[in-house]
Amino acid sequence: MTIASALAVYFVIWWTVLFAVLPFGIRSQVETGDVVAGTEPGAPALPGLLRKAVITSLIAAVVFLFVWYGWAALDL
Repeated sequence: MTIASALAVYFVIWWTVLFAVLPFGIRSQVETGDVVAGTEPGAPALPGLLRKAVITSLIAAVVFLFVWYGWAALDL
């Protein structure tokens, strides 16, 4: 696997995992009782994007290692 293809595979895995991680732990503005005027009441109160980006990176790295190992096993 070349570096370019490894980066492309990691990029795809990272975005896929991000969309799986985004909904976890979200509380809407209505649930917290703090609806900001002019916003959708169902919008997240505190999305925690930095924390989710770190979690996504860790999970994506583990998934990528499995993909890389499988790819290397096929190159025998």
